[in-house]
Amino acid sequence: MDSAHICLTRHGETDWNKQGILQGWLDVPINDRGREQAHAMAEHFAPTGFSAVWSSPLVRARETAEIIAQRLGLPAPLSHMGLKERHFGAIQGIPKSELAELNPVLLEQILRRNPAATFVGGESMDEFADRLLAACADIGAQHPGQTVLVITHGWVLDAVLRHIGNLGRTAVLHEKPKNGESVWTTVRQRRVTARAT
Repeated sequence: MDSAHICLTRHGETDWNKQGILQGWLDVPINDRGREQAHAMAEHFAPTGFSAVWSSPLVRARETAEIIAQRLGLPAPLSHMGLKERHFGAIQGIPKSELAELNPVLLEQILRRNPAATFVGGESMDEFADRLLAACADIGAQHPGQTVLVITHGWVLDAVLRHIGNLGRTAVLHEKPKNGESVWTTVRQRRVTARAT
């Protein structure tokens, strides 16, 4: 089976991104700047030759994907549940400034993007990474020999970077993916193996 090349890209900005509120699985739309970012992404991706656009079902990713697909003249984005952000459980919707008082240790882990952080009522790192890698493998299997754009979330990009870099799931990355940043992967025989070249 031919390899599929997948470009995973973080959605456009939301008001909650600006305000430092933890989104997780909560549905928050992109703001005007996020829409501008989506149009800029489409212009940047125009020469890439994507065959399809996929997205997380969360509205901030879906709206970003819809803008890009329309600008590139591609069909409406397909949605995959496995591409959702990590579920942050009880702290979803809580501003980081409030979390600083409620649980400063957890906030420090979040600010460092420590994958070993535990979230009451949320997902473990293994649960999260397993589902998103399965989603990437599933999408790759549906697009052999093609190049596909996937609009998803920041912690998703972190987990994929750890996987393709053989860093281990508990490795702390020192840079947070910005809105619109991308990670390229290659999927062959349902395995997410490396960066595309």
